[in-house]
Amino acid sequence: MTNARGMEVRAMSYGAIITSIRVPDRHGALDDVVLGFDTIDGYLDTHPYFGAVVGRYGNRIAKGRFALDGKTYQLAINNGPNHLHGGVKGFDKAVWSGETLDRNGNVGVVFTHMSPDGDEGYPGALTVRVSYTLTPADELVVDYEATADKATPVNLTQHSYFNLGGAGSGDILQHRLTIDADRFTPVDATLIPTGKLASVTGTPFDFRQATAIGARIDADDRQLENGTGYDHNWVLNRTGPGLVHAARLVDRTSGRTLDVSTTEPGVQFYAGNFLDGTITGKAGRVYKRRYGLCLETQHFPDSPNHPTFPSAIVRPAERCESKSGFAFGAER
Repeated sequence: MTNARGMEVRAMSYGAIITSIRVPDRHGALDDVVLGFDTIDGYLDTHPYFGAVVGRYGNRIAKGRFALDGKTYQLAINNGPNHLHGGVKGFDKAVWSGETLDRNGNVGVVFTHMSPDGDEGYPGALTVRVSYTLTPADELVVDYEATADKATPVNLTQHSYFNLGGAGSGDILQHRLTIDADRFTPVDATLIPTGKLASVTGTPFDFRQATAIGARIDADDRQLENGTGYDHNWVLNRTGPGLVHAARLVDRTSGRTLDVSTTEPGVQFYAGNFLDGTITGKAGRVYKRRYGLCLETQHFPDSPNHPTFPSAIVRPAERCESKSGFAFGAER
């Protein structure tokens, strides 16, 4: 997908993975700002969900277990004691069907996937459509739709790792981040929410003003210890449904900016803490610790086990719909 301004997005049907996003810096120079691989071989090997759509339930479910309509379901355990990103073979490892689209000058692709009843332990057959649309204004719009024939949890999100300086160019600790959230969901040592919605005031989790990611990431804080840095869900400020601005990311060196908006209630900011230099990515570049970050628009982790969280249950005759936008720009 390309537009008249030179922005380019590449995606493939395996995992509905975004393999490349090339955007201009303040001088108009294009670079790829998402981590990944040059060939499909890297994606077929073990990797930390680079660019993929994750589901059926993005993020963690405690002990892989939840109760729904009087029945308890046991999911695959694939992250310590918990279920993560849909299980052993989640949507990131499925081969989706793809179809191009062109709507009023906006170009894109629609990926579809059918997850059968019992897939990774989830109830009900689920049909999913995810569309990527590139606008003339350098915004990548991601639309999610899902329907099911039984009640089931659904939490779809996009798992691209961003580095606005260019993939493999260095760490993201000097990127400045703003998150429009007064609260976040604290987690236990296995990264499962405690159920509380905690104020960010006076904590390293206050990104209401633009702050360098590295400024407090290694502070003496129990939550940062639990996440080995930032790997938490922020509760977005909203007064009603619809799209709200969620986050802004700025790389002062290149000038590139990224603004994220979403209809979802939360965003998971993950600072690439578990990248460890064992993965060689594009152009032979090694991805070291904190060389990329994720801004995963989502429902809260472990929502099926927290009745006070926004519900992530989709029932028959309902249509689960959400939208997120990733708008790129450059500051002079």
